[in-house]
Amino acid sequence: MAAFPDAEYLILSSRLIPDMDGGYTFATLARARQMAAAGVDGGRGPLLLTVDPGSITDHARHRAVLAGRDLLLDIDRMRNLFDESADPRGGAAEWLRAAVHAGDPDPALEYRRVADAEGRPVISLPVIANDPDWHISTAPVAVHAADGGVIGVLDGFGALYRAWLDHVVAEVRGSDSSRPVVVLCESRQLGELLVGWDDAHARLLHTIHTSHLEAPYTPDAPVNALWQRWFTVADRFDAVLWPTTAQRDDVRARFGGADAHVVVPQAVAAPHGVTPAHERVRGRVAMLNRLAPGKRIDQAIRAFAGVVAAVPEATLDIFGEGALRGRLQQLIDDLGLGAHVMLHGNTTDPGSVLDEASVFLSTSAYEGQGLSLAEALAHGCPVVAYDVRYGPREALAGGGGVLVPDGDEEALVAALVRVLSDPGEHARLVAEASDSARRLDPPHVMDALATAVRDALARPIRR
Repeated sequence: MAAFPDAEYLILSSRLIPDMDGGYTFATLARARQMAAAGVDGGRGPLLLTVDPGSITDHARHRAVLAGRDLLLDIDRMRNLFDESADPRGGAAEWLRAAVHAGDPDPALEYRRVADAEGRPVISLPVIANDPDWHISTAPVAVHAADGGVIGVLDGFGALYRAWLDHVVAEVRGSDSSRPVVVLCESRQLGELLVGWDDAHARLLHTIHTSHLEAPYTPDAPVNALWQRWFTVADRFDAVLWPTTAQRDDVRARFGGADAHVVVPQAVAAPHGVTPAHERVRGRVAMLNRLAPGKRIDQAIRAFAGVVAAVPEATLDIFGEGALRGRLQQLIDDLGLGAHVMLHGNTTDPGSVLDEASVFLSTSAYEGQGLSLAEALAHGCPVVAYDVRYGPREALAGGGGVLVPDGDEEALVAALVRVLSDPGEHARLVAEASDSARRLDPPHVMDALATAVRDALARPIRR
């Protein structure tokens, strides 16, 4: 495994809250653990920084839950802006007081007051309601003194986040103000705000977790409105880490090719052993995803009526939660599939689900990488998936599953029936699956990440 360059490493995320944001939290924490295993900071890994304005009690509970699930190596390596914003004597911390300038809250706006553990005000955040661009507002953020009065303001959330990042960076550098710092930004909104960060010895690498496209998700489809501004600043990042070659290439072809756009997928660690085909639960098909429109679980349920007609013992076990649960349960009931299709809610042990299932099913309309699909392969669970951007085609390039034309429910039925009914093909796909997943082994991915960091440090700063 290639060594990471000598530097201070930070991972910056909007929030890391158990059982929220789908696979985002899991992927971000997994990256931190894998960097630790690769030797970053002597095996302690990068600092994890979050900026969600929850309470100190909430953040402590989140860290404890994540540590209890072995997702967080060291509770003390996960820090939050608002946890560190208060002076123990009351009012704002020194770093925050030093960042303000004279001014007052905007009287036309509502403010959300953030208090310390004693209930004393520290920061008042402007409420920018019903605006997806709230994060770029320069509405004044008010900072409070020990007596509760306003001592000054910062110009928006960006100024607040950058002030805290300056504070953390100065702390980790210590007396060496020129020591290189590498920040992995895991959030589009934070990325847009940090391109204005003026630390000359820091490199900002932006990771990508999802597709940038709207329906019909072809390379020339409309860009998701939330990503349009991001693309105007994308070349100011010292590197952009795309999860798949296909997405990186589509972006280069459409927006121009910078050498900073590289492929660094999310790594997936393989289990110690793979359950052989004959030990898996015959006929069991599993899905792991949010119950959200983009996952198109209704298509999976409708297709399963045809699967059950050919494979009477077949079952579809759907793990995840979301707003569509009631509607999906109604569809199951309407189709008379209650004995075959079950909504199980969230699971804290996806590995066991994938070890027992005969097939993993994905009917997503789009993906970033398709992390659950990659995990299925690592567990030797054959995959049946729609051929969508981005992820399934690359994941299955080495075998281990069947690609189905996007949205073709009849082809989906046929693929599932074939894999469930043909023991020889099923055994072949089980054997191929774990081999196919090896390209995402953490050592391989960490080599790619270390190379991206090394290249970024060798180039002049882009911001």
